[in-house]
Amino acid sequence: MYVKATGSVGFPLKSFEVELEVRDHVATVVSTLNYENKEDKPLEAVFVFPLPGDAAVCHFSAQIGQTQIVAELKEKQKARQEYDDALSSGQQAFLLEESDESPDIFSLHVGSLPPGESASIRLEYVTELAVQADDGLRFCLPAVLNPPYQPQDRTTITFVDTDFQSSSCSEGAGVQVTSVPASLVPYSLSFSARVSSPRPVSKVESNCSLDPLQYLNTDQTQATVKLAAGHKFDRDVELLIYYKDAHQPTAVVETMAEALKKVEKMKADLGGTKILEPLKHIYSQPCIPNQPRQLLCFSFGIGEGASCALINGMAKEGGGHAQFITGTDRMQPKVMQSLRFALQLTVIDTSVTWDLPKEVSVTVSPPITTLFQGQRSLIYAQLTGQSSEAAEGCVTLKYTLAGHRSENQLRFSLRPAEDSG
Repeated sequence: MYVKATGSVGFPLKSFEVELEVRDHVATVVSTLNYENKEDKPLEAVFVFPLPGDAAVCHFSAQIGQTQIVAELKEKQKARQEYDDALSSGQQAFLLEESDESPDIFSLHVGSLPPGESASIRLEYVTELAVQADDGLRFCLPAVLNPPYQPQDRTTITFVDTDFQSSSCSEGAGVQVTSVPASLVPYSLSFSARVSSPRPVSKVESNCSLDPLQYLNTDQTQATVKLAAGHKFDRDVELLIYYKDAHQPTAVVETMAEALKKVEKMKADLGGTKILEPLKHIYSQPCIPNQPRQLLCFSFGIGEGASCALINGMAKEGGGHAQFITGTDRMQPKVMQSLRFALQLTVIDTSVTWDLPKEVSVTVSPPITTLFQGQRSLIYAQLTGQSSEAAEGCVTLKYTLAGHRSENQLRFSLRPAEDSG
């Protein structure tokens, strides 16, 4: 977090509230940032934070007094220009944008907050939770942004005071900030999680102190948990969620009233990650006679500053598996799990078929490409049409492993969950 203002200023971010909703293996994160300007002049605050590389931002709004502003999706340069123009004319403006340098770093700009005024910013995003070596699902809330791996000629800054009138949004778009001691974090954190799944929730663990897990029903398929009072937010908040029978197929049906159908093209220049030369060397070597070459990419993010987009993206594109090693994690179990993946046969020839009422059509996500033992793969499908309350669907997964053809079939109700987002 850094503040653009003149002279010595009070910190405008007063509290940070996070509500986590986990439905089986997908998480919806609702963050509310409350700002207050106690200075005698307008302030611009910029909050730089990471999001998972595969996260989808689905809502961004601001509340100032009785006025609510809901954000619109615009081309980046146009949005920056409109934001700067609004500040130049003394208007209040807000901007959420992805960093030019990394797809998992976002900056939130709260501009021209008048003296004595308060603002509440609401940000929602959806992301999948990765399965760990012990079958737990991992969610991580970064404390303060740690810079991802960068070439040596890059610089990082932490708290910066500059002249508000002479600065612009585009100048701060690529700013990196480092983690800071708890004594320098002037805002409070409130964190709560609600977990639901077709299977019972066996336990929830964390690297931080939690209040006791509270079950919401007798079959223990719904539960809530909160961060214990007094947390200093001096480290990442990591949550590990465990289900009973974690590897059994399940289905979750949710309503989708509106979907954003715009996918921006992504590019990779390999900057900062020395992977190109090893790949060139591997492919320049002759193959061993009568042995096929299979190149898999198993990536490891070490430390709390690792880029999720980079580590997960490399593993996905390389047909391998990603692991994250943070805090007091032991490296050996995670390295050994990746080694076991590399030495085992992989699932091939996967196919998914749907049996639905004739008035319901289906559009499916891309097929499964790589799946190792102990892993879970999520398959998404958009169902369109009308059906009765009691209607059911059936999905069949077929695959080949070690020359044997196998099949899993799952029946599920087409009635959407009542509390779906």
